[in-house]
Amino acid sequence: MVLPTSLYMAGYVVGPLIFGPMSEYFGRRPVLLTTFTMYLIFTLACALAPTFPALLVFRFLCGLGGSAPNAVLGGLYSDIYDDPHQRGVVMSWFMFASIFPPLLGPIISGFVSVVSWRWTFWAGLIIAVAGYPLVLTMPETYMPVLVRRYEWALSSEQRSVWEEFRLQMREFFDRMGSVLSRPFVMIVQEPIVFCCSIYLALIYSILYLFFQAYPIVFHKLYGLSPGITGLAFLPILPGSILAFTTFVLYSTYHTKALKSSLPWAQVEESRRLPLACIGAPTIPIALFWLGWSARPTIHPVLPMMSGVFFGFGYLLIFMALINYLTDAYKQDSASASAAASTLRSIFAVCLPLATTPMYTNLGIQWASSLLGFFALVVAVIPFVFIRYGAWIRENSRFASKQEVR
Repeated sequence: MVLPTSLYMAGYVVGPLIFGPMSEYFGRRPVLLTTFTMYLIFTLACALAPTFPALLVFRFLCGLGGSAPNAVLGGLYSDIYDDPHQRGVVMSWFMFASIFPPLLGPIISGFVSVVSWRWTFWAGLIIAVAGYPLVLTMPETYMPVLVRRYEWALSSEQRSVWEEFRLQMREFFDRMGSVLSRPFVMIVQEPIVFCCSIYLALIYSILYLFFQAYPIVFHKLYGLSPGITGLAFLPILPGSILAFTTFVLYSTYHTKALKSSLPWAQVEESRRLPLACIGAPTIPIALFWLGWSARPTIHPVLPMMSGVFFGFGYLLIFMALINYLTDAYKQDSASASAAASTLRSIFAVCLPLATTPMYTNLGIQWASSLLGFFALVVAVIPFVFIRYGAWIRENSRFASKQEVR
């Protein structure tokens, strides 16, 4: 069902633009707790939806609640870890973990949908409820909010929590225009935010396009069952594991080079972007591999194995560029992440809708090749920022000017 997935991703378009800036005003914890609760409620509503239109509405609201971590967690890790090496490793763990749900989803749904499509949502709800206590016990991390609360506690004019909340809401709505417009301003005025967002949007939408393309390749072409077709996503996981290992090893190597005062390590762009340069060629390789090896005369395992290259490039590029955005826009990292998340979610809404017509009219070979050519074009972005990134940051209104350490 393409439409429920696209409406879920539509929630990811709207949510980060609201929740990212709100977390920089109200704090990380209230935003994450509220949105996680919202996600639980509407996942339950999806499982109990009486009609298809009701399911579509609930899926959008479910995506709206589930979108907050994409915008908020980059800022949260920036609050906790001032050291870029520690922050990068922790964020890479988050991104590594976040690739499992979209990959395991088709596998689980391919088998449980035989019982009932509602069990797809019951399974997701069970997993989400298990993680809810972690959100409940999470402390606030955003320093300006902690300082404001401390000043309020010491104030001679003691106000109730409700009165303080009302005052914060009034002040927020007074400043809402400037607060909520910050992601839009950054994506228009900041070349780093715009180009990184475009790159991430393309490879992110290709992953979601695979949810429609893999059934065309492995179910229609090869005649595999829905459950076995879901297993075609598994090769992406070892590629992701290799990408995570590569990120940690390079980050450790860069930190040692920095402590040894090696000249190349003193450049901020050397911290993350070489990893994106390594991952960039593997995305078009995976797409060309998938397109031209998917033939009835070739065993389906061969096109499946293209997922190893895709998983490696996908996760390595994501870890490199998201960390680069956080490093470059430390104080405004939630807004930068919101801008990137919104743009890639727009792509993830639109591109899957075009999958069936594209693969029907162009065929598997040329539809996959077209995506490969687009991936080749954007692959130059990290190379450009290695050369000109420092100059762009120096002339930026938002970018941090901290020393490399």
